[in-house]
Amino acid sequence: KSMFSVDFEAMFGRNFDWQKCNAMIVSAKPDNGYASISTVNMDFIPSVNRLPDNIKTLAALYAPLDGMNEKGLCVSVNMIQDSDGIEQNSERDDITTTTAIRMLLDKAADTDEAVRLLGGYDMHASKGMMVHFAIADNKGKSVVVEYIDNEMSVVETPVVTNFYLTEGEKYGVGTGQSRERYEILTELLANNPPKDTEDMRNALDSVSKDNFNEFESTEWSIVFNQSRGEAVYYHREDYTKEYSFRVGEQL
Repeated sequence: KSMFSVDFEAMFGRNFDWQKCNAMIVSAKPDNGYASISTVNMDFIPSVNRLPDNIKTLAALYAPLDGMNEKGLCVSVNMIQDSDGIEQNSERDDITTTTAIRMLLDKAADTDEAVRLLGGYDMHASKGMMVHFAIADNKGKSVVVEYIDNEMSVVETPVVTNFYLTEGEKYGVGTGQSRERYEILTELLANNPPKDTEDMRNALDSVSKDNFNEFESTEWSIVFNQSRGEAVYYHREDYTKEYSFRVGEQL
């Protein structure tokens, strides 16, 4: 579960690591929002899987785990191995992890706007999982949004894996492997930053699950070109075959 942005054309890379699952790629063109493309783990919403495809797709709209909109804003949610949860309880309206991503894709044109929008809601983590959000725009501003003791924290960073980056008692909490992947990507970004889709694909491949001999797989990898509105997907670590989409086009 990795992200980083680079200087040449704006790009955002994403690995989603999980057990084998059924994924859906969703193209959205709301009347009062930005067009977007996003990815859903349909196993997270099992109650809809026996319903007709049009109903299934409608439900999937509100369960994205990552995506990019027509303004070049990208967002992904990454899990952190931590027993804490996120249950903000103030006077603000409530929102969950996946509905937050839908809101950001629909409404946020850049990273600052995304952060402002998130700050206006009480977050409640879907399924009780501790998570953080990687957010980046096509102007090169990339952050991680984390929740420490139910307080929202924003840290500028070009790389996000699966441990806290907020300074303080939580910093570094997560898996050892996530820190190893963070170091690999940070070194790559410093010494040989990706210049195109192929470079970014190779970077994602370098930290995919088959490098670590684990039972999980990298179910999907995505290279979002934020400058051109293009998304290139790779399925289950087969980096020889790509599936290309453009934001706003019918899938």
